[in-house]
Amino acid sequence: MQPGQMGYDRGITVFSPDGRLFQVEYAREAVKRGTTTFGIKTKNGVALVVGKVISSKLIEPYSIEKIFHIDKKIGLATSGLVGDARVLVDFARLTAQINRVSYNERIDLSTLVKKICDYKQTYTQYGGVRPFGTALLIAGVDEDGPHLYETDPSGAFQAYKAGSIGMDREDVQEVFDQEYDEDMTLDEGIILALKGLKRVNEEGLDPSSLEIAVITKDEDFKKIEEKDIKEYISKLD
Repeated sequence: MQPGQMGYDRGITVFSPDGRLFQVEYAREAVKRGTTTFGIKTKNGVALVVGKVISSKLIEPYSIEKIFHIDKKIGLATSGLVGDARVLVDFARLTAQINRVSYNERIDLSTLVKKICDYKQTYTQYGGVRPFGTALLIAGVDEDGPHLYETDPSGAFQAYKAGSIGMDREDVQEVFDQEYDEDMTLDEGIILALKGLKRVNEEGLDPSSLEIAVITKDEDFKKIEEKDIKEYISKLD
């Protein structure tokens, strides 16, 4: 940072002379240091895949949760500060339930994404707060088929066919750019995501450190069991 810019990273409400909010950019850096997280949309469903970082053999892998159930047909995966993510997960669940109670129907995924991003954006606008140091991949299925959205700490969002957040994002996106096919099945999509994870993981894939969830038109949000994850890895090999 240039000496003339030193004062512009002290408060979230102050723009730098070149139009930047440094606190938002710092939050994005926190996301880049988070776990590698994938989402992939296929013709028959959408999958979320996370490679969890187990920093000690004394840690129980199941206690590290990166994929969360929001509604019957909606789930999200996170990368960045886990505590911040839990606050957004609680907000998303509450918003979904309020919609169900008020209108007697499931919330539309795009509506939920916009509400989450509006909530995140307010933390980039007022003094005395800081941005959420987490990015989300939000997946769901509705009458129009499967959907996948990515949100970042600024409150911006984009829809993706296949996307990743966290460490080594560029390397994973390269795999998706080269090999993604809109006609692939959900199983093929999961295997492609695992291929991207294997590319950036020198130690190989450990089923106990992987978390996978799927949503299809016929089935609600469901996490894949470890024995089934082993089968996916064997197909990849």
